[in-house]
Amino acid sequence: MPVSHDQNPNCRATGIGSTPHGDAATAVDFVLTHFTEIPFWPQLPRRDFRENMYAQFAEYVPGLRLDETDERVFVQLGGDWLEEAEGFYNAFLDDDPARFATSEEYAAGLYEMLRRGSLADAWAVKGQVTGPISFGLQVTDQNRRPSFYDEMMKDVIVKNVLRQAQWQEAQLRTLHPRTIISIDEPFLSMFGSAYASLSREEVIGALEEVFSGLDGLTATHCCANTDWSLLLETSVDILSFDAYEYSENLALYPDALRRFLNRGGMLAWGLIPNTSPAADEITLEGAWEVFDRALRLFERKGFDRRELLPRSFITPACGTGTLPVSVAEKVMRLAVELSAWVREEYGL
Repeated sequence: MPVSHDQNPNCRATGIGSTPHGDAATAVDFVLTHFTEIPFWPQLPRRDFRENMYAQFAEYVPGLRLDETDERVFVQLGGDWLEEAEGFYNAFLDDDPARFATSEEYAAGLYEMLRRGSLADAWAVKGQVTGPISFGLQVTDQNRRPSFYDEMMKDVIVKNVLRQAQWQEAQLRTLHPRTIISIDEPFLSMFGSAYASLSREEVIGALEEVFSGLDGLTATHCCANTDWSLLLETSVDILSFDAYEYSENLALYPDALRRFLNRGGMLAWGLIPNTSPAADEITLEGAWEVFDRALRLFERKGFDRRELLPRSFITPACGTGTLPVSVAEKVMRLAVELSAWVREEYGL
């Protein structure tokens, strides 16, 4: 199965992850019908709480407790935790990602897509894993202290994300040789605030441990504002951001962005809003204006849109899992339609 000779994404469209569909077949049908060039497997939080992004990749985390009644995920430290952690590390040291395979009950959309078979005509196939920073800040211990603040637990979290991502990458490579694995980090918006005691070094170190263990393209998605220079200084290949809301914030880091682009980095522009009322009201023409306005902003910072566009993807601003199905499908279709418009307008 040959990889496309076109190495640039050229504003192709893909999705972020979650959709509001209640069953995997319907969701995968929609993705494969519309996102023909970069299909992604859909996360389905409305199908089962185990598809919540903080439960979905946590089934091998020692001490994990999943309260489906109260829809709470937490870690029970103490008691048998050290024994569970020993088992986790033994599995990790086997260096076999298959020991960390995400079960179908936790990722029905992934397994449904794998059953559909080859995506040879696509440019790439995309998957996603919840990042270690967001998991470690959002999933607390029994005392509601972020689990990332426990040194041993932090190491477990990072290594679990790594193995989950490696296993997923191997599965997606059976569909297409070019893979994108996104490490989704919405809670990086907390970096530098009084609500998260994190150093720059430990954030970069945690992300780099994951990125360095993957063979295909890597991405990281943050759907809020953060210190963008932190992400731009990692080895990640694709920076995925909410361009509808935060283009001006990213533009505040032109030097870091220039270094990122010079080393081959790419941008995934989240141009279609995923929250009401903007998601209900956005039109294709409105999305075009959002993108053109963002590009003009970056041009004032010394970038050329003819340089940026070949190195760009177009996406919704974030996942659509919280939206009504009709609105979510509209948001995703608009990303595909905007991609086609931009590619035709600029000859990509």
